[in-house]
Amino acid sequence: MAATKGLVRVDIVSDTVCPWCFIGKRRLETAIKKFQGHKSFEVRWHPFFLNPDASKEGVNKLEMYKQKFGEQRVQQMVPMLTQTFAKEGLSYTMDGQTGNTLNSHRLIALAGQQGLDKQDKLVELLFTAYFTQAYIVKGTASHDVWVGL
Repeated sequence: MAATKGLVRVDIVSDTVCPWCFIGKRRLETAIKKFQGHKSFEVRWHPFFLNPDASKEGVNKLEMYKQKFGEQRVQQMVPMLTQTFAKEGLSYTMDGQTGNTLNSHRLIALAGQQGLDKQDKLVELLFTAYFTQAYIVKGTASHDVWVGL
């Protein structure tokens, strides 16, 4: 009996500063590869703001985590995130700044208008830049650099 190749649409609601969203992206890609040849997948990215009131100027990422979760919890979180990222073949850094993600979501939406493959590539670039290279995600000051990605 031949398998029917159907379309599976996946809508992802995510923020570009969410570490678990990056891990989830990698795990989804692994799952999709297992179904290659049997199913077609269409992945669309939609915005979510973990902190809609985040600074447009940017704040120290580690300090923000400490304020949000408490120092003791952050001491537990960082090694766990580092280990989880490593299992996915990624490095993880708490260096750098974080801030308002509105412009990153605008760019993801724009990329989606150019094609879902372009949207997915941009999401990968943004996640990689932020979580592995301490790239700064913040308001309007980062717009030109985002476009440069």
